[in-house]
Amino acid sequence: MPLAPRVREPVIFKAGWLLSLYPAAAEAGGTLVYSYRKSFPGRRGAAQDGERSRVEAARRARGKLRRYCAANGLNRLGTLTYGPPFCTDPHQVRADVAVFFRGLRAGLGGNALPYVWVPELHADGDRFHVHFAVGRFVARGVIESVWGHGFVHIKLLGDLPVGSGRLGEARAAAGYLAKYVGKALADESHGRRPFGGHRYEVGQGFTPIVERITGRTATEVLDAASERMGGSPTRQWNSVTQENWKGSPAVWAQWNR
Repeated sequence: MPLAPRVREPVIFKAGWLLSLYPAAAEAGGTLVYSYRKSFPGRRGAAQDGERSRVEAARRARGKLRRYCAANGLNRLGTLTYGPPFCTDPHQVRADVAVFFRGLRAGLGGNALPYVWVPELHADGDRFHVHFAVGRFVARGVIESVWGHGFVHIKLLGDLPVGSGRLGEARAAAGYLAKYVGKALADESHGRRPFGGHRYEVGQGFTPIVERITGRTATEVLDAASERMGGSPTRQWNSVTQENWKGSPAVWAQWNR
């Protein structure tokens, strides 16, 4: 007798604070949830406020990128540039970068490799180059031989405050890459040619694990997160300090390890 199809019930949270903690990235963010019903995939309506949607999309993308870099210690920034006849096809860029990272992984012993890469248009709005971050030393000669399309550059981030460590370096790298993610969204909103796909790509299998913490107050969930992290946050933000904040009450915190 055939089994009845499994019905996935929606997840329902009661009113209270919901905090997402990413221990490997040493970061957390949460909001006051008045009532939350998580449905499973269905059709979504068009966003009523296109500009606000773009701003929120950029904010979410920067947050995900920052946590990925921090969790995986991606503290070395590189650039891949095309030589003549250059590259103006976004699909070709994706194909070339996919080949590049497969070759880089093979050249470093074949193990899976965490990385982030972000495309950027030149000032002419037509030609592409690529920015990327990795978390280990890679000889320039290896990068040049694997890329094979033009010029390369890579550096370990320096000039950071004393005590920043690898976590601080990775967050700084994410800050650099996040600028290009935001620039891509701004270009598209002003009618420049879209890249066609995600504004950044990451190595699969290295997404930081999230832990959900619930509580009655912001202090309660942040205290629970601090206990999990072994100390108080080194940086903290609360929406109550923002005069024109329009969303639900929200908090954010970072720790140094």
